Amino acid sequence: MVYVLLGTGFEEIEAVAPVNLMRRAEIDVRFVGIDGDLIAGRSGIGVRADVRIEEIRLDELEMIVLPGGGGVDSIGASAPAVTAIKYAYEHQKYIAAICAAPTLLGKLELLNGVTAVCYPGMEGGMTGARWAGNVKTVQDGRFIFGQAPGAAIDFGLKLVEVLKGKAAAKKVSDAICH
Repeated sequence: MVYVLLGTGFEEIEAVAPVNLMRRAEIDVRFVGIDGDLIAGRSGIGVRADVRIEEIRLDELEMIVLPGGGGVDSIGASAPAVTAIKYAYEHQKYIAAICAAPTLLGKLELLNGVTAVCYPGMEGGMTGARWAGNVKTVQDGRFIFGQAPGAAIDFGLKLVEVLKGKAAAKKVSDAICH
């Protein structure tokens, strides 16, 4: 199961585009509400959560995805969300973060020696990470990172590739004329 955490102010394209692409690849993915059932993104677009953070099943977690934007603060302030992130880390599950979200992983001290990318200018918040440079996505082991909203499609396709293979990612990419 893939869980995409949504906190108030999340960057909509960084959440919706990857979920759309994963669902096209028939990956079981759920939007997780940190602040209720209907979460408002940074542009005021509401996304209805499939489950609340208290309802996720850690024993089913395969990947946790952290969109950027203001929702990063909500995620970091949520004890169940932090527990889920740490569970993923400790149990060798995939952790994917885009834009500002990698800085939360830095605060949690999970990036020591990991090659990563984040929104330009926020590199100082990625404590312990090695900077990958000006690239849209990067994978280092079980970590997958996206740079910014403009990388949402590439980030989502990378998540499909990691979970279902290159052929599945190419099929989805071709279907959206990417």
